[in-house]
Amino acid sequence: MTYFHTVPQGNGLQTVQDEACQLLHFAKLTLETGETHSGQSGGRELSLVALSGKARVQVGETVFDSVGGRANVFAGLPHSVYIPRGQSYTVTALTRFEGALPSAPSDLDTAPYEIRQEQVNTGQWGTLNYARHFREILVQPSGLPASRLIVGETITPSGHWSTYPPHKHEENRGPEKFHEEMYYFRVSSPEGWGLTRHYSPERGYDETYTVKDDTLLSIPHGYHTYTSAPGYQSYYLWFLAGDGRTQGAKLDPDVGWVQKTVGMM
Repeated sequence: MTYFHTVPQGNGLQTVQDEACQLLHFAKLTLETGETHSGQSGGRELSLVALSGKARVQVGETVFDSVGGRANVFAGLPHSVYIPRGQSYTVTALTRFEGALPSAPSDLDTAPYEIRQEQVNTGQWGTLNYARHFREILVQPSGLPASRLIVGETITPSGHWSTYPPHKHEENRGPEKFHEEMYYFRVSSPEGWGLTRHYSPERGYDETYTVKDDTLLSIPHGYHTYTSAPGYQSYYLWFLAGDGRTQGAKLDPDVGWVQKTVGMM
């Protein structure tokens, strides 16, 4: 099973062929100024997250005139459009535009809507060298309707750990809830890199991957964590789908004690 991917490059819609996750799909949309892309959501809900540039987005009869605006993922908060199931959509680039399109199966009929920068909840998780900055886009209890998708962004400072202590969310047991997850990575410089560890003692795998710009980790199960190389800020878009939209995780019992020391530091 392949869990780590390099996202295909090029204009238009580039889809990652992933067999690990059964619910989640990921695609990246790149358009030059004036170019358009049209698609159908079918039986899935999509979250179009503007990574850079601006676009006009039409979903059915609803038009969002100017989505996006940041120069890159490090330069500002995300602006997004939720595309419900059973909808046609068209994206027209007002400038060069990059957008992420995570999706999941949906049984919800609702109207499309935008999530503007001022609606994004921000803050910090962790402390010391595992402090990182989160941006919650589509999570409970925001009140925004969705069937399965949970979406957000994390900025990991140079040399810091993220998603630490490692955790998993692969079964409904106690506080742990079943969710597949994917991480879509960007790095602040082309030569920059980081490391992600994905492991499962129960399933017998333990892999560490070199993260570069435009890579993707698929996480149907197993513990996962990430660290950014010194000198390079990094970003990942995280998105989940599973049983309900209430998140719950189990920490790796070998290192979970670290989280309990936060209040003492």
